[in-house]
Amino acid sequence: MQRQQLRNVTVEGIPAIVFQTLLAGPFLTGYLLYLGASASQIGFVLAITTFVNIAQVAVAFLIQRLEKRKKLFVTFGVVQRLIWGVTGLVPFLFDRSLWVAAFIVLYVAAFFANTVVTVLWTSIVSDLVPPAVRGRYFGMRNTIVNAVGSVTLFVGGIILDANPGGSGFLILYAIVWTCILINILVLIRFPDVPFERSAETKFIPMLRKPLHDVPFIKATAFLSFFLLLQTIVVPLYSYAMLDILGLSYKTVSTMTVVQTLCMMASFYAWGSLNARFSSKQLLYWTLPIVALSCMAWGLQAFLPVIAALVIVHMLLGVGIGGFNQLSFNFIIGDTPKRERPMFTAVYSAATGLMSFFGPLIGGQVYEWIADAPYWIQAYGVQMTVGTLLLVFSVTVGRPVLVGQRLGASSLRRLKRRKALRA
Repeated sequence: MQRQQLRNVTVEGIPAIVFQTLLAGPFLTGYLLYLGASASQIGFVLAITTFVNIAQVAVAFLIQRLEKRKKLFVTFGVVQRLIWGVTGLVPFLFDRSLWVAAFIVLYVAAFFANTVVTVLWTSIVSDLVPPAVRGRYFGMRNTIVNAVGSVTLFVGGIILDANPGGSGFLILYAIVWTCILINILVLIRFPDVPFERSAETKFIPMLRKPLHDVPFIKATAFLSFFLLLQTIVVPLYSYAMLDILGLSYKTVSTMTVVQTLCMMASFYAWGSLNARFSSKQLLYWTLPIVALSCMAWGLQAFLPVIAALVIVHMLLGVGIGGFNQLSFNFIIGDTPKRERPMFTAVYSAATGLMSFFGPLIGGQVYEWIADAPYWIQAYGVQMTVGTLLLVFSVTVGRPVLVGQRLGASSLRRLKRRKALRA
């Protein structure tokens, strides 16, 4: 039964990654450019998806009233996916002058519904996956899911290049709708596992639990500010490639495929390392890799643009893949089970708030430098942010993430020494 449940969690991710891929990254940027969005509007759309995570704090409190989670999980999952799919009908339902505004309203509504889905999904899956196999299981699941995502990126880029304009996006949304319907059918098959509710019944005492956990809150604060800097440039990689460097959709999607392939290759490695070292310690190791990805944009000064971007996305795949997987393992593994929804919500709210401001700042920066020398537009901003990330990681990140808790292997050595002394 447990293997079947884990298989369902993996299968659910396959159609989900297809429609998520076609509604994000270079395809989202390209669709917004098609609708007539400016750089600052694109930055806002990329940012709002994380800002709504603040609502997870309220959701984490309200779901404590539930005996079972499945009904609410499926209901909001269906609503979120249907609204997301409707964004493809914007050119057919609204006047051209309202396209961007209508898209933003629908997109924000979808992500508000997603706040409920995220809290419940994390809570349910953390109960379904045994702690002993979490690292390897999520490494394997992420590898499978992102393999499908990389194929989707490549095929999507070919479709848009072969069918420029609205017809290409219409084809993409036809695929999106098909995968949404398949994903909903799989969601319905999720088990309705018992819910261990918090011992607290009031909001403030429940919120106080994660806020008073010093190692957790320090790590959350550091990672939030790291994401603030990171999201100034990383979410706008596609914008820089499409609008500043003038690359084709196929080339941009190929770069994202390179990123995804490197991400896949790293998932199992990070999962295996997680059996030996703590999630927080491994998180620290991912940070310089993300910083170097931003700094590598400067290789355009010495290498062909495509070669430089391949290196950028290889580093980003390894760094972001590890960061996302290990931050998830940190939340579900280093937090008390009964209080996990609120711990998850506080982490998501803090990182979401910072990730909201990052793309907004980034979009505004690109508008400010519109008349600047080409090198500043092409790679100057990314290099500057990458340098700041590297310095911030080494000076602040090490004592917060590595200094707070020993890795699993270090703990074993410490126990052996104590045993020998005894």
